[in-house]
Formats: sequence, structure tokens, C-alpha cells
Amino acid sequence: MELVKVAFSSLRSNKLRSLLTILGIVVGIFSIISTSTVIRMLQNSIESGVSQLGQNTFQVQKWDVVVGGGHEARMRSRNRKDISIEEYSRLKEKLARDAKYVGAEQWGFAKTFSYGSKKTNPNVSFCGCTPEALPNNKWVVDEGREFTQDEVNRYQPYIVLGADIAKTLFEYEDPIGKEVKVDNHKLKVIGVLESQGAMFGFSQDNFALIPITTYQSFYGKRSRSINITVSSFSTEDYDDLIEKATGAMRTIRKVPPGEPNDFGIFSNKSILSQINQITDGVRIGAVVIAAIALLAAGIGIMNIMLVSVTERTREIGVRKSIGAKRRNILTQFLIEAITLCIFGGIVGIILGIIIGNFAGSFLNAETAIPIDWITIGVGICVIIGVTFGTYPAYKAANLDPIEALRYE
Repeated sequence: MELVKVAFSSLRSNKLRSLLTILGIVVGIFSIISTSTVIRMLQNSIESGVSQLGQNTFQVQKWDVVVGGGHEARMRSRNRKDISIEEYSRLKEKLARDAKYVGAEQWGFAKTFSYGSKKTNPNVSFCGCTPEALPNNKWVVDEGREFTQDEVNRYQPYIVLGADIAKTLFEYEDPIGKEVKVDNHKLKVIGVLESQGAMFGFSQDNFALIPITTYQSFYGKRSRSINITVSSFSTEDYDDLIEKATGAMRTIRKVPPGEPNDFGIFSNKSILSQINQITDGVRIGAVVIAAIALLAAGIGIMNIMLVSVTERTREIGVRKSIGAKRRNILTQFLIEAITLCIFGGIVGIILGIIIGNFAGSFLNAETAIPIDWITIGVGICVIIGVTFGTYPAYKAANLDPIEALRYE
């Protein structure tokens, strides 16, 4: 404790020098923590957004799950034939024993919905689907009910509204039983979905669902490719179900052996792995920049400590002459170096968390604290203190007391 007190006393007596020394540490640790905080906030928000599929659910679709796949990947997916309602029916039959739900969705272009004199903006997503699509996508009916398979078979003009549409058209009314119009088609409201909130400031409740047969009677079967959502009974048989669905779709779409799939498999896990690849690249770049700053800071600490040893040569000589051992002197200077680094690291961590969360708030992402990177940051500070403080401490510990006492 005496050595710690002496170390802190020395640092307090040279405030400006100590402050300039720790500045490099602050910048380096701040770079790592602020970047990691923003990335963590983005990941949390993206994960909650892309986890729109229910648990143990995946989606078979025309397009590959590509994040930044480039022009070639987009062209390859675009030239595939659409997935049809007939292919959905055949896949559902093949997976009848293995899957919990097999649902179909056909999304249309944005529409304007109206009720009396009230209208929505022309940006409402419109989806024709089967009843199984609701649990597969975690869509929960808050008011009213969902449509049944029998109503799908009978092309019933029923609609389930997203929370935003219901609020816009029926702010002070009960929407159940009312009729809304879209593209001159009248649809009876039978349900309103539970709100899913927003992601990055964009609402996830601005859509409506109708039976897929009704949708196709309005816009035709070939208006757009169908997405098929499949859920397993448990996590244990999830991967096996993906393999079975992949094999069944290859058979249904007559993909020759050895040829790549002409459809994509979308799952929460697959998209998150793509997102993590991108964020990992950003984090690596930040770590490289921070490493350069920390290296410069470490060299600065070594330089300052060497100057400190020179300035305090007489003090070291006095201490050694009255019984201080080499390890005492070594420990004192190491404590000073480590204290500088840890103090700078703590300041950098605090600033990184505050500014990182402030920057992330502009993306409407949830607050995050990267505990793992905070731990790594503290460890880095200790390593830098020990690494760059060892030589000056060793030099101080090995001064000859007689020569030191005569030093002016």
C-alpha cells in the first residue's frame, strides 16, 4: 500500500505530464469501446428485426439470402422461376409429418387503404397468405380473429389489419366488421394484429393480410413469387427439417443432381451470420486503428517513465540507501505505469459507452453496454502498462545507490 501511495503521489505532482501521457490510452480505448457499443446496438436491433420468423422457423424463397452479394448474385436469383402456389401445396404435402406449420405468403406492392374519407399513405405492404403464415411470422391477432383454411379455400374477401392501418382508419371506431377498400376491392375487417413496434425508426405494423386465394383472384397467381415458411416441432429436428425441405423442393422444381438450388433458404441464423460478417469487419478495422493509437500511447508512457526515472534518480538513491530493495523500486514504477494506463482506460471506456450510445440513438437502436469489450479494454490497459513500464522500472531498480545519491 505504501508503494501504491508513493506512485499516486508522484502522478499527482506531475498532473499535466500524466494527463498528456494517458491521452493516447483514452483515444485508443475510446475507439474500441465506442465502435463496439454502436455495433452491439445495431446487432441487437437487427436481431430483433430479422427474428421476425417464429422460433424454429425458416423460409423457402426465390431469392438467395445475400447481403452485399453483388450484381452477379442478384442476377442469378432474378432469373429463377417464381415459386408457385402449386409448389407450395406439394411441399406442404411432403412435409405433413415432419413440420408443425407450412405456410405461404405472396407480398404485393405498396397500396393505399381507405375507409370512408380516411386514407392511408400509399406505402402499405399487402400480403396474401395462408393461416399457417401467422404463427410462422409471430403475427398475433390482438382484436377479432384470423381467417381459416376454409375461408382461404372459399376465396373470402376478409382482411386482417396491421396496428398502424387500424389506428389510421379507425382511430375512434371498432374496426371489426367494417369494410375497407384497396384498388377498388372491398374487404371485410375480421382482425387487427398486435403491434410489433419499430426498428431503426420504421414501423413494423404497416401491412395487411388477406387469404392468398383472394389475393391471387385480384392480382393473378403469377404476380409475384411465393415465400414458403416452415416451422419444426422442436429445435432438435430443425436442421433435419431444413434438409428435408431442401431435398423436397429440389425434387418439386426438378433441379438436376449436382446443380445448385434454384431457391434460397432464409432463417434467422443465416441472416444473422451474414450481418455478423459485416460487423466483424467493421470491428476489426476499429481494433486496428485503436491498436495503432495504443502502440503510440505505450511508447509515450515508456518515454515519460524514462524521463521520470532520470528526474528522480536522487530519490531512488535515497530510498535504496535506507533499505529499499530492487523489487520495491521495480514495483513502484510498474504501479505508476499501470495506474496511468488503467485510469486512461477507464476514461476511454466511459466516454466510449456514452458517445457510442449517443451515436446509436440516432439510429433508434436500443442502449447497449459491451461488457466483453470493456473487459478486454481493461486487460489491454494492464498489458500496455506492464509491457511499456517494465524497462523504465527495470532501469530504476538497477541504479547504483552511490551513483544515484551523487546525481544532480
